[in-house]
Amino acid sequence: MPQHFSGRLLAVGHLGRVANLILRPDWHLPATALTLETAFRSRRAFLRRLGIAGVGTLVGAATLRAAETAPRYPAKRNPQFNPGWRLTNERLAANYNNFYEFSFDKEEVAPLSQKLSLKPWPIEIGGLCEKPMTLEAEELAALFPLEERVYRFRCVEAWSMVVPWTGFPLQRLIEKVVPKSDARFIRMVTLDRPAEMPGFQKMPRYPWPYTEGLRLDEALHPLTLMATGIYGKALPKQHGAPVRLVVPWKYGYKSIKSVVKIEFVRDQPKTFWETLAPDEYPFESNVNPKVPHPRWSQAFERVIDTGERLRTQPFNGYGDQVARLYAKP
Repeated sequence: MPQHFSGRLLAVGHLGRVANLILRPDWHLPATALTLETAFRSRRAFLRRLGIAGVGTLVGAATLRAAETAPRYPAKRNPQFNPGWRLTNERLAANYNNFYEFSFDKEEVAPLSQKLSLKPWPIEIGGLCEKPMTLEAEELAALFPLEERVYRFRCVEAWSMVVPWTGFPLQRLIEKVVPKSDARFIRMVTLDRPAEMPGFQKMPRYPWPYTEGLRLDEALHPLTLMATGIYGKALPKQHGAPVRLVVPWKYGYKSIKSVVKIEFVRDQPKTFWETLAPDEYPFESNVNPKVPHPRWSQAFERVIDTGERLRTQPFNGYGDQVARLYAKP
């Protein structure tokens, strides 16, 4: 079954004595106020990647320091995405996950994923764009203000949940790197680290690493979120730490976890599940109750923590916002 959707439903996954009196000149700085050369060079390199120089470097450095030290979670909830729905139980969501890099068993994912190291975590952003960059996951999260959004989440396996994600619109990152005119899709890739992900050995014939993709207009839609947190906390490892995609109108496997690469491409990319079973997991994969999965109906869904059986909504209830993306000319 497809991976990258977390469930029950679907954060989770981050202190004498004076021997001599020494008079210092007025300009003297104590050793504790000095910046280590390695830290200085690392920060300067990061700022250069962002295109910040001169006076802007001072402003950028101060902003980055504030972002690094300020509490990130819980982020303020965006009132536009706060419909008052009942949230899925956090504990159930944290212990019922599809993440095949660790296990087929949903309840084994959480304990098995705890061995995953999240530092360093470089994320490469490139391909057909004017300003490619590679930066650490925590640097990426510091680039934009974080907000909390409550979204429906619908798995292709016909279960669902309601989750409060924390993150930033993918649109902001796309605009920062400036896609070229011939970029029509984005391709994303999950971490490929078999030594820490036992599912690789259990499923050696799968087309690892996990890959997913979107049309550029889908990626630019305001609903498309890069998530760094869930339930008011940093993402836990089983939910796709340190950063994942969330596309609420598509089946959950499109919301790729533990992202290490974002690439702008001209042609529609091959994705993990589409490569394995294109008739079951096509590239578009919008939630559609009228189109059954080859092995079960999609007309209804089961709410993970209550067992309630609900009628599935087209586009997972987001049709008013996204249906225009798929209107035929």
